[in-house]
Amino acid sequence: MKQKIALLGSTGSIGCQTLDIVRRRPEEFEVTTLTAENRWEKLAEQAKEFKPDSVVIANEKHYKALSEALSNEPIKVYAGAAALEQVVAGGEVDTVVNALVGYAGMLPSLAAVKASKRLALANKESLVVAGNLIMSEAAKRNLPILPIDSEHSAIFQCLAGEVSAPRRVIVTASGGPFLRTPAEKLDKVTVAEALAHPNWSMGAKITIDSSTLVNKGFEVIEAHWLFGLRPDQIDVLVHPQSIVHSMVEFDDGAIKAQLGTPDMHLPIQYALRFPERGELGEDRLDFLKHPTLTFEPVDGERFPLLATAYDCLRRGGNSCCVMNGSNEEAVAAFLAGRIKYTDIARVIIGALERVDFVANPTVEDYAATNEASRQIARQIIAKC
Repeated sequence: MKQKIALLGSTGSIGCQTLDIVRRRPEEFEVTTLTAENRWEKLAEQAKEFKPDSVVIANEKHYKALSEALSNEPIKVYAGAAALEQVVAGGEVDTVVNALVGYAGMLPSLAAVKASKRLALANKESLVVAGNLIMSEAAKRNLPILPIDSEHSAIFQCLAGEVSAPRRVIVTASGGPFLRTPAEKLDKVTVAEALAHPNWSMGAKITIDSSTLVNKGFEVIEAHWLFGLRPDQIDVLVHPQSIVHSMVEFDDGAIKAQLGTPDMHLPIQYALRFPERGELGEDRLDFLKHPTLTFEPVDGERFPLLATAYDCLRRGGNSCCVMNGSNEEAVAAFLAGRIKYTDIARVIIGALERVDFVANPTVEDYAATNEASRQIARQIIAKC
């Protein structure tokens, strides 16, 4: 039988690459649901090709245009955030691929797990914001969460077949476009410069997060939840070549690493086909073209927000939710030209100082924290 997939965020980078996999393996996969936030034209185009049972446009103002575009197709059209949660719980869905960006992905992830769906997760914010709730629900149902992020997929692959727990994991970071930029010059960084990632092709928000290493901090938090690791068991090393995607060290000193070209098709397919692999057809790693692989520590002066993420993880409660919400507001403001690049860190740290701490948050607490974080971030942004 074909694996039936609900693809959340189908018009983004991960979503489009997921559809590449489906397109190559039509005998294995069938798309039942496609969703997007705003890009209704692209969503309609995808729906006409893959013929899902339903589509969801999260921004309700595009519902009419999308409905009209698909009026001749036997496809149900829904709109709004609540519809995302409903479609992932549908009886026809086997696997939910969550490729949404930001806080918007958390509730659909939780709904998928509660409905006992296989969750292939590219939305790291789900676990950054509410890892305690999602992992608790997954544990109740003995459900694995299959990571799509290249770093977590690498760790997952290194742990496959192991019966011994890891001593530590080493998450690699490219260092982004500002690896060699002096810290004192970062306040002059332009949006175009920040979006010029040297290795990966990603959406604007995650590209900015990669340049500040917020993304890497969120990956540390995600690794904590996915693999049951303490913060002191998760290290980050800068690896500019982006060939070693992450490593796992065991008690006997052995270190396993997963290597490959910087291409997301591999971790996506691995999550969809786990525990099996298969022909992919992408470029293969040629060691002769990469004779030198280097590693170095993270410069805390240039990238202060990695340490902030570790602090939030150690503090627990709603701290990571605060960091996420304020970061989303700060990145949007930077992309719009309203604040300087270095103001992103000021906004996040300011929000963490001002939002009330909740030690054992519920879903309702996370929603309130998310809103409070954004409101305070906007206040700080207005004064930048």
